[in-house]
Amino acid sequence: MPDSWPRYQLRLLLTAVMFYTRLPCPRWVGHEAEQLNRATVYFPLIGWLVGAVTAGVYWCAALLWPPPVAVLLSTGAGVLLTGAFHEDGLADVCDGFGGGWTRTRILDIMKDSRVGTYGLVGLGLVMAIKVAALSGAAATPFGSSFTVPVLLVVAHPLSRFTALTFVRTLPYARADLDDGKAKPVAQSMPNRRLAAAALLGLAPLVTLAMWQQQLALLWVLLPLLILQIMLGRWFNKWLGGYTGDCLGATQQLAEALIYLSLTVHLA
Repeated sequence: MPDSWPRYQLRLLLTAVMFYTRLPCPRWVGHEAEQLNRATVYFPLIGWLVGAVTAGVYWCAALLWPPPVAVLLSTGAGVLLTGAFHEDGLADVCDGFGGGWTRTRILDIMKDSRVGTYGLVGLGLVMAIKVAALSGAAATPFGSSFTVPVLLVVAHPLSRFTALTFVRTLPYARADLDDGKAKPVAQSMPNRRLAAAALLGLAPLVTLAMWQQQLALLWVLLPLLILQIMLGRWFNKWLGGYTGDCLGATQQLAEALIYLSLTVHLA
């Protein structure tokens, strides 16, 4: 018997949880390719989950330790929850574009599970920027126990939506879809599905702007747009499209950029 619409959407949501996190899911969820492709609409909602968990870890840790320690513990919780899925993509992209000068060579390096110097340095710098930005926000005179959790809840969904836009705007770079992590999300997204993902990704930021009565907070979308355009052109020029690693790298860079942008007014 076919699933009802609510049950089917629940199946898609749990599929996204299964694919993008390390959380266990019921066996009845399944993992068909088409199901995984449709589940990408819930990628920003996974950001809600990761943001909520990391925010909760930070808030609890901040009761016992200084903000930098709480931020590091929160960051570690996020890495454990996602299995370093996106961090791995960032390291692979740094290695690929740092060590390769042809499309084939870049893709081969990105496929290699080993992490090289470019990947180690790139990932370390981006992680350090995120930790420093969040620690700095908590240490400012305007900071509070709620500042960092709010930033986390805003950044995780929005950064994932930024990465997801490439599924709509770029082709998948690997000709053989049996190769690479992004096979389930290698198909283009219909406009209605992209609009639903945008709603999920933007909702926390818009809510924060309305709650604080500071619509100027929405200006963070401008640097994100610039980042998306620059990365999109770069991926298209060298790879002819995107890969799963490109999505992970975009998410990590966008997350760091959101923290930097939203904490400007706290400086």
